[in-house]
Formats: sequence, C-alpha cells, structure tokens
Amino acid sequence: MKINKHLQSAIFETIDNQIEADDPPETALTLTRLIDEGYSEYEAKQLIGQAIAIELWDIMKNNIPFNEKRYLQNLKNLPREPNALFSI
Repeated sequence: MKINKHLQSAIFETIDNQIEADDPPETALTLTRLIDEGYSEYEAKQLIGQAIAIELWDIMKNNIPFNEKRYLQNLKNLPREPNALFSI
C-alpha cells in the first residue's frame, strides 16, 4: 500500500504533540515500550498511528467523539493490530 506522506506527517505530528503535552501519557509510554521491544522510532510511530487513525476515521465518518478508552486500550495492545470495534 502506498503511504500518504501528508497524512502520515499529520499523524506523526499528533503523536509528537501528545508526547510533548504528556496527554495522554500512555502515548509516550507506548513509544518507549515499542522501541524497547526492538521497533525503530519510525516503526513505533507507525503502530501508534494506526490507533490514532481508527479514532480519526470514527470521528469523521460517524461523527462521534474521540473514544479515549478504546484509544488507550489499542495503545496497550500494540504491536497487535488496533481494534476498530472495541468499545467500553
């Protein structure tokens, strides 16, 4: 699959903003954990970006609020593929 560099840049910027603001702190913890597990920083951000993309999709397609509980659960489960159907 061809990567949309503009979208990837925006998602990586979101990750960096979350880490800088420490909001949620789980983003930075997940990045560190994935790097410790052997993923490069780029690969770890790609994985985190999948969890963000699920939330962006739901917000735009279904006009629903950001599902922080699902996002945090998906971060916790990485590197397994994030679950778009998970809900709490």
